[in-house]
Amino acid sequence: MENIDFINIWKEQNTKIEQALALNLKLLREIVDGKAKSAVRSLTVLKSTLLFFGVLYLIALGGLISFAISRYTPAWNYFLLSVAAIFAINLFAVITYIKHLAWLSEINYDGTIADIQQKLSKLQLSIIQLTRIMYLQTPFFTTFYLSSNWFPQLSPWPYTLFHLIITGAAVYLSWWIYRNMTVDNLDNKLIKNLLNGSGRETVQKAMDFYKEIEEYKLKE
Repeated sequence: MENIDFINIWKEQNTKIEQALALNLKLLREIVDGKAKSAVRSLTVLKSTLLFFGVLYLIALGGLISFAISRYTPAWNYFLLSVAAIFAINLFAVITYIKHLAWLSEINYDGTIADIQQKLSKLQLSIIQLTRIMYLQTPFFTTFYLSSNWFPQLSPWPYTLFHLIITGAAVYLSWWIYRNMTVDNLDNKLIKNLLNGSGRETVQKAMDFYKEIEEYKLKE
C-alpha cells in the first residue's frame, strides 16, 4: 500500500514538473518571439529606408545616363560605362531590398522554430551576397570622371600611373571582398566590419534568440 501511495505521489510530482517545464518553455517562446519581432521590425525599417533612397539614387543615375546619351561623344565613354555599371548593381540592390521585405513579412512567429530559423538563415545569406556584390561597384567610382579626349593619351604619365594604381587597387579590393565575404568567414573581424550596417547582425541576433529555446530544451 505504501509503495502504491509513493508511486502516485511520484507521478503527481512528475506531472507538476512537466507542466512547469512546459509553462516555462511557453513563456520563453513568447519572450523570444517578442525579441525577434523587435529585431525584425528594426530590419524592416532599415530595408524600407534603403529601398527609398535606393530608388532615388537610381533615378539620379538614370538621369545622368540619359543626359550623357543625349549629348553623346566618345569623351563620355568612361562616364557611361562607369555609371551604367553602378546603376546595374544598385538596381540589383533595390530588387533585393524588395525581396527582403517580402521575406520579412512572410515570417510566421506562430510556426515552428525550425521554419523561422530557416527563413532567417536564408535572409542572412542573401544580405551577405548582396553586400559582396555592392562592393563590386567600387572601381567604377575611380573611372567615371575620366574623358576619352585626354586619358590616357594626353594625361601626364605620373598621373596615368597613379590612376592605374588607384583603379587597380580598387579592383583588387572589391575582388578580395567578393571572394572572402562568405558565411564561413563571419568570424573574421574585417569581414564583420565590412558587413556593418547591412542588417546581417540584426538577423543574427534574432537567430540567436531562438537558439536560447533549443538550449533550454536540451537542459530539460
